[in-house]
Amino acid sequence: MPRSFKLAANLAKEPRVLMRAIIGALLAANLVAAVIAFKPFGGSADDLLRQRVALSAQLKQMQARLEISKRLAEKVESARTQGDDFLAKYVMDERNNAPTILSELTRMATEAGVKPGQTQISFEAVEGSDAISMMTISQGFEGSYTSLTKLVNLLDKSPRFLIIENMQASSPQQQSGQVVNVTLKIDTFVRGEESGAAL
Repeated sequence: MPRSFKLAANLAKEPRVLMRAIIGALLAANLVAAVIAFKPFGGSADDLLRQRVALSAQLKQMQARLEISKRLAEKVESARTQGDDFLAKYVMDERNNAPTILSELTRMATEAGVKPGQTQISFEAVEGSDAISMMTISQGFEGSYTSLTKLVNLLDKSPRFLIIENMQASSPQQQSGQVVNVTLKIDTFVRGEESGAAL
């Protein structure tokens, strides 16, 4: 006969052992009921209150982060719009617009009373951009110091985005001290064709 049957047969013969087993089972059930009644699985009321306060604080922090993220997104969008406006206003559409810049330089030189000289134009890629290249114009001018100062002032106030990168001035010895030769290196930016070529 298997052992489990022997144990059951012994329990049935001895009522004390059976009663002890039943009382032990009831005691265990009472302990489980007491744990459930006095300490729920979600925690006590104080635990739940503390958890609610912590979750409320966490929610406020997340809302503050969300507001910061919204402000950053607005600033990024504003910067993108301003950047596009800047490019539309100051960056020429194509590299073929070099004659437009040259005619404007000639107009400024005439207005300043300066004689334009030799011109060289080159294009260079702008790092980080596939669509924009830098156009560099090296042009000589001849005139009085006052006239050249007026030319620099006109370049500075030009509606185009012209950057005077370099200026070299010299006064020829055979001429009077009134005449000054200046070579200006002017940078501007253009959109369009592949960069890297020189005219």
